[in-house]
Amino acid sequence: MPAPLSDPPANAPPDAASTKPTAGGGLHTEPAPAPEGNVADQAIYLLDVDGNVARWNDDAGRLDGYTLREVVGTPFRQFFSAEDREQGTSDRALDAAVREGHASVEAWRVRKDGSAYRARVLVSTVRAPDDRLSGFAVIVRDLTEQRRADERIRRTEEQFRRLVQGVTDYAIFMLDRSGRIASWNAGAQRIKGYLPHEIIGQHFSRFYTPEDLAEGEPARALETAIRTGAYEKEGWRVRKDGSRFFASVVIEPVRDDLGDIVGFAKITRDISERREAQAALDAARDALMQSQKMEAIGQLTGGIAHDFNNLLMAVQGSLELLRRRLADDPRALALVDNAIHGAQRGAALTQRMLAFARRQDLHLDAVDVSQLVRGMTVLLERTLGPSIAIDMRFPAKLERVRADANQFELALLNLALNARDAMPQGGPLIFGAHEATLLEGNELRLPPGRYVCVATIDAGTGMDEQTLQRAAEPFFTTKGVGKGTGLGLSMVHGVVEQSGGKLVLKSEVGVGTTAEMWLPVADEHAVGGDREVTPTVAPPDSRWRLVVVAVDDDDLVLKNTVMMVEELGHRALGARSGSEALEILGREARVDLVITDQAMPGMTGVELAEAVRERWPHVRLLIATGFAELPGGSGRTFAKLDKPFRLADLARAIGALTSG
Repeated sequence: MPAPLSDPPANAPPDAASTKPTAGGGLHTEPAPAPEGNVADQAIYLLDVDGNVARWNDDAGRLDGYTLREVVGTPFRQFFSAEDREQGTSDRALDAAVREGHASVEAWRVRKDGSAYRARVLVSTVRAPDDRLSGFAVIVRDLTEQRRADERIRRTEEQFRRLVQGVTDYAIFMLDRSGRIASWNAGAQRIKGYLPHEIIGQHFSRFYTPEDLAEGEPARALETAIRTGAYEKEGWRVRKDGSRFFASVVIEPVRDDLGDIVGFAKITRDISERREAQAALDAARDALMQSQKMEAIGQLTGGIAHDFNNLLMAVQGSLELLRRRLADDPRALALVDNAIHGAQRGAALTQRMLAFARRQDLHLDAVDVSQLVRGMTVLLERTLGPSIAIDMRFPAKLERVRADANQFELALLNLALNARDAMPQGGPLIFGAHEATLLEGNELRLPPGRYVCVATIDAGTGMDEQTLQRAAEPFFTTKGVGKGTGLGLSMVHGVVEQSGGKLVLKSEVGVGTTAEMWLPVADEHAVGGDREVTPTVAPPDSRWRLVVVAVDDDDLVLKNTVMMVEELGHRALGARSGSEALEILGREARVDLVITDQAMPGMTGVELAEAVRERWPHVRLLIATGFAELPGGSGRTFAKLDKPFRLADLARAIGALTSG
């Protein structure tokens, strides 16, 4: 039996002393290999039949430190450590060589200076022609550098093993050739939930969903890895507890030195959070794009509504003036009245367009939603008809909201009419509300605070996703020609957003639609809205014939306003800009009233009014606009006239300013 390896001697070099043997330090009989490595690392010398040094070459001198004269006749055993000498390692090597022709031993050797090194010693017999033993040939190879290299490799492998084992963000494990699990790291345990003893030896297909198993995905993964060198895919995987997670999977084949596949390296990463974050980002991006789209449509709609208002102003005002001159022609009056009604319908459409663009004038008050909706019951019943069953579901106590009561009623009526049209055979229509507190970063993207959600719920035909995305766009409608303008939901959208809230539509085809108006709770100290206050101004010397400067950058509107002022018996002077109006005021001896459009290039109506008030404080001011765009917070208030206005509207506005 081979003798066990002895420990290194006390004076062995540190590297040698720390080197652990890979096998017993005993005797092995095997064919003598050819010398390996550098010549400086090995020595060759001869022993006589008694095992004493007979010949000694220079390489042996360099390796062990002795000259030939110093070692000739020295027993072979003297070059071994004390421990190996006690165990008879050298003697047994010689005996084995005699029996087998050669022998190999790994042991500690001692140089002349007392330092020790680990060596592989090969002993072969040397025989005479008559086969008599004439001596031994010894080859000694210094294993110190090899041991150091082996130790470095071992340490590297151990560090790599610990590194892989310590990774917790990735499941890193090995599969054998058939796909059974051969190793298991901490990341695999954390992600998949199995302990090593529970999973090693099991087939990796147990991580796949039933759907993937039915399609043969595990086998296809290994086949792809073999064919292409790697398999990469993202998909659902199953944990030990049956829950699913979304994973990124990489499988690569592992080959031996001959290129044959001996197994697979598999890396799995749980990317569920990343996928959810990406989905949230995509949703936010879609919401932003939708918001930008609606904002762009709103800008376009507001601009169209402004120009349309000016056209209606000219048409409606001219028709009213014409009607006053056709009092004796009934047929002509009927035609004019029909045209006036058409202009009024156009004005109503314009108001809805302005509502969508959030540019209409809202008077925001603290509104009791429950009381307001219940007060509309009779109107709703008559409007919707007997086939619609109205169901009111309001809590006993509900906070007031900040809204324009009239516009809110109109918005609610629009939602009710849409619900009725979605239920041609009739059905239930639920009106309800509830309070909610929205936190920072809420799904509605509203400022944090308290809100009241007022909802209408129908059981109608519902909308698909594509229709739902476009439902609030102006002029978009699913109704037939002549059955809708496509501005109802647009108006609701604008009113709610201008009130500081949001319209949320939820719908499913064949189930119905829920429309939610989220409105902010009113400040408990709020007692009214942002209505313009008409200033108190002393009346002019002549109350019945005023000198009025009419200002508008649109020639049609300006001409119409001048004619309407003159129709009321006043003297009118027209100006196409704020600067032109200031010139007129500077040269005229008397001006009692300035009626100015708000949206003008160069100088807005408010800017003109402020300039006039500063220089001519006695002049009354009236701003005509179709927008809710008068700047607030300046400390100045001006009388306001909504466009398009009729002759009677203008007369009332002038009368309010000239009354004492």
